[in-house]
Amino acid sequence: MNAQLKPTGSAYFIAKETEKHESRTLSVLVDNEPGVLARVIGLFSGRGYNIDSLTVSETEHERHLSRITIVTRGTPHVLEQIKHQLERIVPVHRVVDLTVVARERGHDRPLERELALVKVTGTGDDRVEALRLADAFRAQVIDANTEHFIFEITGRVSKIEQFIAIMQPLGLVEVCRTGVAALNRGAEGMQ
Repeated sequence: MNAQLKPTGSAYFIAKETEKHESRTLSVLVDNEPGVLARVIGLFSGRGYNIDSLTVSETEHERHLSRITIVTRGTPHVLEQIKHQLERIVPVHRVVDLTVVARERGHDRPLERELALVKVTGTGDDRVEALRLADAFRAQVIDANTEHFIFEITGRVSKIEQFIAIMQPLGLVEVCRTGVAALNRGAEGMQ
């Protein structure tokens, strides 16, 4: 067997090394009932797929439906397998690859946003610089005292990561992120 195609405990070994890995955002409409999230995550872990971001929330209370937004990475072949396997789980109503739909409509990515809470300590010039940079990133101070700030920042994943990297040398203590929430542009919904 070719060295690049040997099993590694992950489904990713089936992809040829020449296939480019890409990030995809999947939106999964499911019944809001116990165990559904575990089944979806079980599909990923059981086949060795990785989840970069996961958010879930009830979106239609009357119909007891929840929306799971998953950001994952892999080759186009593996990503199609993931989508088809998700569609076969019984409480799943619909799976939409938001990244593919966005590209079909002439956009690079779907509309994606994330929220992060970022705690930074510091005194003197570092404290002033943290406040100045937070203002430049449109981050809001939601808690502060003489020793720390907690900033709330919302935006694209790249914006959040850049803000965190900039805060690192200024006294970054801790970060809490919500995960990606995503929708496609246009009037059409998921159903």
